[in-house]
Parts: sequence; structure tokens; C-alpha cells
Amino acid sequence: MGILAWIVLGIIAGAIAKAIYPGHQGGGILATIALGIVGALVGGWIGNLLFGVGFTGFTWWGLLVAIVGAMVVLFIYGLVTKNA
Repeated sequence: MGILAWIVLGIIAGAIAKAIYPGHQGGGILATIALGIVGALVGGWIGNLLFGVGFTGFTWWGLLVAIVGAMVVLFIYGLVTKNA
């Protein structure tokens, strides 16, 4: 999937990940968008490394990978800001 598609998917995935991630996360809507985009890119990169297949198009699998990536980034963000 192209970078632009991962950015759009990241906005959606960031909101979903923040909603299902346990505990309180700091940051507002802009932080959620930024973390979601970074998480989607990280998730897409890791998914590509693990499965060796590039994700094309908006699929449920791509959304799942983006959400997992966003949750990983939220976890790391929480450790860095001591909100985990």
C-alpha cells in the first residue's frame, strides 16, 4: 500500500487503537492522529517484513495491521511519557 494510503488508514487506526488500548493515554486529537499514522506505517513495515507481501488497497487485514502498529506505538509513547 502506498504511503498516502497508510496515512489515511493510520488516522482511522489511531482512533480505534486509542479507544481499545487499556488505561489513560495523554495527548489530544492531534497526538492520536500522529501516533496512528506512525503506528500504521510501523505496522505496515513490520507486516511486510514478517509476511513478505506488500499490502495493497484498504482491506481488513491492512486495518488490523495498522491498529496493532498504532497500539505498539501508543505503548511506547506511554512508556516514554510515563502514562503506561
